[in-house]
Amino acid sequence: MSVTRKGEATPDADPRRWWGLVIIATAQLMVVLDATIVNIALPSAQHDLNMSDGNRQWVITAYTLAFGGLLLLGGRIADLVGRKRTFVTGLIGFAGASALGGAATTSGMLFGARALQGAFAAVLAPSALSLLTTTFTDRKERGKAFGIYGALAGNGAAIGFIVGGLLTEYLNWRWCLYVNVPIAVIAVLGAFALLHDRPGHTGARLDVPGVLLGCGGLVALVHGFSEAEPRGWTDPLVLTLFAAGVLLLTTFVRWQTRAPMPLLPLHILKDRNRAGCCLTMALATIGMFGLFLFMTYYLQVILGYSPVRTGLAFLPLTAAIIIGSTQISARLLQRAAPRALMVPGMVLAAGGMLVLTRMTVHSAYATEILPALLLIGLGMGLTFMPVFATATAGVGPQDSGVTSATVNTSQQVGGSIGTALLNTIATTSSAAYITAHLHTPAQKATVIPAGVVHGYTVAIWWAAGVMLLAGLVAGLMVTAKPPEHGAPAQTPVSESVT
Repeated sequence: MSVTRKGEATPDADPRRWWGLVIIATAQLMVVLDATIVNIALPSAQHDLNMSDGNRQWVITAYTLAFGGLLLLGGRIADLVGRKRTFVTGLIGFAGASALGGAATTSGMLFGARALQGAFAAVLAPSALSLLTTTFTDRKERGKAFGIYGALAGNGAAIGFIVGGLLTEYLNWRWCLYVNVPIAVIAVLGAFALLHDRPGHTGARLDVPGVLLGCGGLVALVHGFSEAEPRGWTDPLVLTLFAAGVLLLTTFVRWQTRAPMPLLPLHILKDRNRAGCCLTMALATIGMFGLFLFMTYYLQVILGYSPVRTGLAFLPLTAAIIIGSTQISARLLQRAAPRALMVPGMVLAAGGMLVLTRMTVHSAYATEILPALLLIGLGMGLTFMPVFATATAGVGPQDSGVTSATVNTSQQVGGSIGTALLNTIATTSSAAYITAHLHTPAQKATVIPAGVVHGYTVAIWWAAGVMLLAGLVAGLMVTAKPPEHGAPAQTPVSESVT
């Protein structure tokens, strides 16, 4: 039963629309979950495929880089060929890439499969959000549907840690990828049975030069950071990669001012608040993704946790993010300026990082790790919600999709750069420590673990500095006022929540 508003057609009179929501939310959950499920499996995968410490980050980075770099293009493809067709194509491609990754026999094969997963996720996520919008046209029902969708997506990180731990411990790490296949099959069958499409826009065009320039620049930068670990920061190849990245991204910006259908309409970022939110998000996730990588290895390799116990150890972090976002930020944002939440949020997260810089080979989880994770989680929760709400406020309907994709792109790109940069800092610091302190073979058992933890703490110092920089950016650039008293707070749903 559905209420007709001002003669509006009511496609959501279909009683199966809530089952359609289950299909859409399941697909989105799979995409979000894959950003964390592999973290828990990474130590096992590294051992099986003989990855170096410098290259292991590509398991995470290949996914986030392809996802973030192609997200804007994915939205354009959905506009061009239709949401349902794009949604189903994304699901099938994601399942195929997952199967390829699960069957990987070399590290390069796994990296390639993860990049393919990210590319198909970039197609899948915008079409899922668009289908949700077209399936629920009644205002009240749409609000409820977005709430359910957001809750499932927001819990993706927590679910990923737990499922990743269970699959790795009781089956093996490959099942962290294989598990996507049956989920995708169910979602495809459900999409054909339950979802309705609208024709694509024949006027939409793909900005292929923009994709090549933007993605090429990002790949060059991230590759430069990863090559700095074995070669050194002044190596000619590293400097060439950085120069190429800067040149390609500069050319990308110039092209976007002239492209007939730009991938990233630059007027979106001319607004000071929106630009400040995107930059804050990128800087915040630089530290966040690096933390996931280091803490996974610290808990499993140094403290000897099982994969399941490692997943459970991350739960307080994700719970704190959800509480900070839904119970604190969502309530205070109606009365407080966004930066009044974002700045303290980043300071709290930086404080949690500083606590982690004190960890040693023998740190106790309950007294030395848990308080830091709670501080970081609360800080991130305080920051994420006002970032999305402020970045998408006051945007016209024609720009709402690209604006949401832009914020999510900054999140994924920040994660890619952060994982590569901080992993390089950690591994080079560890190598320097071990070289300086290892004098006899008998010392290996104590010096090597101490060196590894030293590398993590050095990288976490850098992460804390980046978090403080994010707080400074939010304080200086985000000048939006609190909503008018009594006005309903707009809480847009993001396409990906970490």
